[in-house]
Amino acid sequence: MENWIILVLDLFGTAVFALTGAVQGIRRHLDIFGVTVLACCVGVGGGIVRDCIIGCTPVAALRNQYYILLCIATGILSYVSAGFWIRKRNIIKICDAIGLGVFTAIGAEKGFAYGLSFTGIVLCGVFTAIGGGIIRDVLTGRIPVVLKSDFYATASLIGGIVYWLLLPLKLHFFISFLIVSALVLAIRLWAIRYNIQLPSAGRIRHR
Repeated sequence: MENWIILVLDLFGTAVFALTGAVQGIRRHLDIFGVTVLACCVGVGGGIVRDCIIGCTPVAALRNQYYILLCIATGILSYVSAGFWIRKRNIIKICDAIGLGVFTAIGAEKGFAYGLSFTGIVLCGVFTAIGGGIIRDVLTGRIPVVLKSDFYATASLIGGIVYWLLLPLKLHFFISFLIVSALVLAIRLWAIRYNIQLPSAGRIRHR
């Protein structure tokens, strides 16, 4: 039963992140193939990076066809409804924040399942949450958002640490998932709402 819960949550996060990748492709005026490629990169990229690092091969996205098929479907549907998504910038930010929380919790859980240490569990959550976005930004010629955005990777890092702190309580995974994903979502939305950012090198240099 727990495996099914994790699969459903993982597919949900995949669809949400695939949507954000597709919309980025639409804003870059890519064709339907390019939009779909970005949807796949963001939807499963982080999970592939995580699985390769911890030696979980073949990676989940290739063992279960639903991941890739879901990303392709999301990319195509986003392309044909491009006008709607271009106007809904706030929805995309919220979806991205939701995906960040979901994938942080899913990734940390997989790190724990593989018997990793504190740093391994936390980084599994971070890699899962931000890996696809980094691939997307590299493909579209941008500095990865996680290197300069307001509490993006930082929110995931905090979520991974909280997941590890909850382990001694031996909570059911779904409870831990709700706590971690909700915390990451709240931090990310708080940062967006109040434009909270870590100091950049440029700001420090010019003080």
